[in-house]
Amino acid sequence: MRIEGETATNTDPTGLWSLVVPLKPLARAKSRLVPASGALLRPRLALAFAQDTVAAALGCPAVADVVVVTDDAAAGAALAALGARIVADVPAAGLNAALAHGERTVRAARPNAAVAALNADLPALRPAELSRVLEFSAAFPRAFVPDAAGIGTTFLSAGPEVELRPVFGGPSRARHLASGAAEVTLSGIDSVRQDVDTGDDLRAALALGVGPFTAGRWAAGVPARDR
Repeated sequence: MRIEGETATNTDPTGLWSLVVPLKPLARAKSRLVPASGALLRPRLALAFAQDTVAAALGCPAVADVVVVTDDAAAGAALAALGARIVADVPAAGLNAALAHGERTVRAARPNAAVAALNADLPALRPAELSRVLEFSAAFPRAFVPDAAGIGTTFLSAGPEVELRPVFGGPSRARHLASGAAEVTLSGIDSVRQDVDTGDDLRAALALGVGPFTAGRWAAGVPARDR
């Protein structure tokens, strides 16, 4: 979908996007899930979320490559096996610094790339829905998708020669709006919006239909009475 009169900013000859996915070390990831998952299952679920996110992104025809910024060796190996490029979190200064580092890494190899940041906790992500988001976003210098709660952000894009300028964390929807990014207003993109931080989020993602890594880990790790 494009707004009449707008010209697409994605002028990369390949027409393909590079996605940057940040991932905390698994030992520190998804602490708010503990009441729903237990301490042992939590890091395994965090990895499964990332695996389903990366696999779905790489299955999207509009995506050229996925760069994962992480210092977790085990997670890096698992995601590299899916086809992601793993980049160390050299800044080690939080989420937005990691995303900016990933953006620089992408553009060192593909200077005219259209780049998008994508959360690592989208286990229900559908390639077709991501494709629609990327198509919409190509009409704007920068665009973002708010999370299911309407408070945070799950996706932020920047066209060729446009700086990403991420301000993720907390009420980032308002900050991305204030920064001039266009809000993606498409319907039917629930899988791109449903990140998972809490037990309620996880139940919502399971209801949408999660990918095989999360489904398998959840089924193996949680007693039937607690599912």
